[in-house]
Amino acid sequence: MHNFRSPLFIGAVLFVSSCTLTPEYKRPEVSVSPEYMAETGSDSVDLRNWKLFFKDETMQRLIGIALENNKDLRLAVLNIEKTRAQYRIQRADLLPTINASAGMTKQHLPADLSQTGVKGVSTQYSVGLGFSAFELDLFGRLRSLSNQALETYYATEEESKTARLSLVAETAAMYFQLVANREEYDLTVATLDNRKHNFNIIERKFKAGVASDLELNQARSLLDEARVNLAAAKTKIGQDENMLALLLGTPLPKDLPNVRRLADVAPLESVPAGLPSDLLERRPDIIAAEHMLKAANANIGAARANFFPSISLTGSVGTMSTEYNNLFNAGYKGWSFIPQVNLPIFDMGRNRSRLDVSKAEKEMAVARYEKSVQTAFKEVADALVQNENIDLQVNAQRSLLSSLEKSYNHASSRYETGVSAYINVLDAQRSLYAAQSGYIAVRLLKETNALTLYKALGGGWE
Repeated sequence: MHNFRSPLFIGAVLFVSSCTLTPEYKRPEVSVSPEYMAETGSDSVDLRNWKLFFKDETMQRLIGIALENNKDLRLAVLNIEKTRAQYRIQRADLLPTINASAGMTKQHLPADLSQTGVKGVSTQYSVGLGFSAFELDLFGRLRSLSNQALETYYATEEESKTARLSLVAETAAMYFQLVANREEYDLTVATLDNRKHNFNIIERKFKAGVASDLELNQARSLLDEARVNLAAAKTKIGQDENMLALLLGTPLPKDLPNVRRLADVAPLESVPAGLPSDLLERRPDIIAAEHMLKAANANIGAARANFFPSISLTGSVGTMSTEYNNLFNAGYKGWSFIPQVNLPIFDMGRNRSRLDVSKAEKEMAVARYEKSVQTAFKEVADALVQNENIDLQVNAQRSLLSSLEKSYNHASSRYETGVSAYINVLDAQRSLYAAQSGYIAVRLLKETNALTLYKALGGGWE
């Protein structure tokens, strides 16, 4: 009698299941330009902990709300649960599924079909324990499919980290944008008040016959221009708040501090030291691409195994009787053991085509992996180039602002003393406002550059 539940039998199953035709995996060598291999800093911040990078309490609060409520992130988490379950389903095929069964068969047979030659009703009761069509994984087909499912699950986990990283960076960037637009709005309000004051002066001079109609229209054009800018700034603030609420997945907290200057937002932590080559271990999107490459590699093993024979086993043990009260008595036991061998002989090239498909999918995965690495290095290089020049931009804009403030004061003094025309004041006011707006923009650019570099280096999802 074959005992398919014996330790020897199970050990043999596990042994043959350990074989595989999957090619040996080697990480592809990716060609990256040498200038990408620059140092990035001198500090040592753990990029994975976003709270160490974002020091501002309001920003931390917003990011925390987004991580709890963002709907895109919720979908990414649910996708992890789905792929985890799919891997467990695939892994379960490596072991037999054992089921218990109980049944009754009742049938009426005519005399010419009855074994006794007499027509009548027969009844049979049965209780059994067994498995059906369990495949012995001699050539690793099931093992390869299980590995493919596992690597897909790992890739999904890394993609979820990418979603978290993007959400953290986007929430911080939108908060910076909101504060910058508030500062722009306050600047425009102050500019509007100043231009109202100047317009009232010109209007009084015009009524007194001292100012010309041209000067009055020029002052009115400046005033209307400021009103247009104020309406646009107010619109931007509303749109920023709507976008921030979308990222949070919930309305903005009513007790959120009304921060209105970029200088009042705690600066970001400096980016840690290390060569950008660490991206291969840091960036979750690169890690995800490599896991998908490993999954495609495992799929080749499953496709190769289709060329070899497959063996499936069906077996059961139990009792049968025409009386249900005899089911558990000695002498009524029965068992069955049905091995089946399937040998591919002629399949119209189907297995060959499947193998070609799996090889093509692997080459595609290699290309996607190489592109993800090259894209990552390019993003870091771009951020570093901008970072090297951002302080020069800020200082130059600050110097320009100081010069234009002096020019505006000088032009105003010359006009009031009658030395120059009002057109000089007009030009000076417009240039000054543009420089003030540009100074806000370049300081915002500095913060977003730090965010870009932080995200490009693959930090901040935990």
